[in-house]
Amino acid sequence: MCVAVPGKVLSINGTKAIVDFCGNKIEAEAGLVQIKIGDSVLVHAGCIIQVLSDFDRDMLLDILTEMENA
Repeated sequence: MCVAVPGKVLSINGTKAIVDFCGNKIEAEAGLVQIKIGDSVLVHAGCIIQVLSDFDRDMLLDILTEMENA
């Protein structure tokens, strides 16, 4: 099973972005959607696939936390 994970865009360099996942900073492909620094994004298999609203990000993080604690 593959899961897309929410993170926050810290920097952008061409089609690459540094995304923060709860303190873990990872380089992700940013060429599929338009993003800007500070956006909450959904990342799957190293690619940013969607920009998230703050509400959607918070809901997804709550669900992932519940799954982790189950």
